[in-house]
Amino acid sequence: MAEQITCRRVYEETSPKDGKRVLVDRVWPRGMRKEDAHLDEWLRDVAPSTELRKWYGHEPGRFAEFRSRYLAELRDAGHREAAGRLRDLAAHDKLTLLTATKDVDHSQAAVLAEWLRKR
Repeated sequence: MAEQITCRRVYEETSPKDGKRVLVDRVWPRGMRKEDAHLDEWLRDVAPSTELRKWYGHEPGRFAEFRSRYLAELRDAGHREAAGRLRDLAAHDKLTLLTATKDVDHSQAAVLAEWLRKR
């Protein structure tokens, strides 16, 4: 399953290799029309809380702490159902986690991909 989970920017062109395309941001990507996103699902409830997202601010120096806090959030009731949906999708198909952030390697999508691969 690990090789079946990837992360990309939602603004990148779609690929037949994407499998299921799931947006994992809480906020809709700026400047993107919904029909241009080519999503299978938008799981905003799996995204970090607004408070955590604002604290992190995509500062790479805060990524380790962000990762730790976000993994803790994934265990709470507010995230559990959406996280379970991602696990189910990953178990049955190739899964591409989409985010609007420019630095995908330091994003919630990267944390989610790692988390799903370990499950």
